[in-house]
Amino acid sequence: MSEVRVRFAPSPTGFLHIGGARTALFNWLYARHHQGKFFLRIEDTDQDRSSDEAIEAILDGMRWLGLDWDIWEGGSEETVRQTERFNLYKEKVRQLLDEGKAYRCYCTAEELARRRTEAMKAKRVPRYDGRCRNREAQADNQPYAIRFKAHTEGQIVINDMVKGEVIFESSTVDDLIIARSDGTPTYNFCVVVDDVAMGMTHVIRGDDHLNNTPRQIRLYEAFGYAVPKFGHLPMILGSDKARLSKRHGATAVQQYRQEGYLPEAMLNYLVRLGWSYKDQELFSLTELVEKFSVDSIGTSPSIFNPEKLLWVNAHHIKTGDPKRLTAPLLPLLSQLGINTKSIDSERLERIICALQERSRTMIELAESAACFFLDEIPYDDKTQKFLKAENVPILKAVRDCLLDTPFEHDALLEAFKAICEAQDLKLAKVAQPIRAAVTGKVVSPGIFDVLELLGRETSLKRIEGQIQKLRG
Repeated sequence: MSEVRVRFAPSPTGFLHIGGARTALFNWLYARHHQGKFFLRIEDTDQDRSSDEAIEAILDGMRWLGLDWDIWEGGSEETVRQTERFNLYKEKVRQLLDEGKAYRCYCTAEELARRRTEAMKAKRVPRYDGRCRNREAQADNQPYAIRFKAHTEGQIVINDMVKGEVIFESSTVDDLIIARSDGTPTYNFCVVVDDVAMGMTHVIRGDDHLNNTPRQIRLYEAFGYAVPKFGHLPMILGSDKARLSKRHGATAVQQYRQEGYLPEAMLNYLVRLGWSYKDQELFSLTELVEKFSVDSIGTSPSIFNPEKLLWVNAHHIKTGDPKRLTAPLLPLLSQLGINTKSIDSERLERIICALQERSRTMIELAESAACFFLDEIPYDDKTQKFLKAENVPILKAVRDCLLDTPFEHDALLEAFKAICEAQDLKLAKVAQPIRAAVTGKVVSPGIFDVLELLGRETSLKRIEGQIQKLRG
């Protein structure tokens, strides 16, 4: 196989959504598996809907996911933008006109709309009837579009990498507009010109583009270009089997970052929306690059399951390297009012080790970790069950014990055992009021780990604070 060259080519009309992220991931994995090139191209010819903010949102989403892209040899910028290539498109439109493979179409939008309505009333497939194919050029001041003169005979056969053989009758492919009356080129035309210029060997995209493929193949043939291999990915649907949309939950990857998801978890989940490897569910990125194959992409639509995504995220937090988790955790701690500049990195990693088992999102991890850094902690309603006057003797006994007990797990365990024996109580009866007093919560890691991580001064201060409050 020659060098694999693929691309992700989003339109900058919004955020990087789930479907686009999966398409980018599959292309990235295919390129990296074959030691090929993966390019990012911004298809911004729709200038009414495209925006610089949307472009930056796409780039931000790609960077967060870790889907790095290669710099195209024919460009000078980080990404390829179609609006910067209009001169090339005009040149290629002129080439097809000069070769008699394209023609000027003077039909107005109103005329086309009327013919479309008539065709639908007659139960015919609406398509351009080609009436301007042999029409002589009109006066220069009369607006016109440029249409590609498509072949009307034979079949267009696509040996799709995912779907297998797909056949279109040429008679169903009408004369595509390749340049609008204002001179701007159209999507299908630009895609072919750019894919050829960038040397794309494979085009992997959603199957909502399948109907564009026969039109594009005819353009490749008209230019005498080699046709790349196509692979069309099945759609992602919501739980109601409708096309995935905002009503099914968050669909922009940036929203998942804000909700405390890890990029490695998102990638792990996205790849399983259509691709499988034996019965394995959980993958590292290295494993995905090694095992990825287009042959293992299914042909049926995938169902987006937020609960499954949450489960995958919890796994990656649970098994994540604490050093790795500090980077996404620190800004979340800052949002909770914690001065992260003064946090000792080694202590933070120990806190993460204690909490990651119970955390499904990084937000949950941050909320659990906050009590180790705040000067004053909030107490939720559930703690009131354990912070009552009847528990003051337990709080006092533990306070007195902690004054001279070494703050390490085994020593704290023995101290608590002594209190339990002296007061004829089970360990939970002692541990739970202390947990509520020092964390403000009723659920936490083991109480001895919590006390050790809090330290003597903070632990005593919080226990004493509750004693005084209950006395008052």
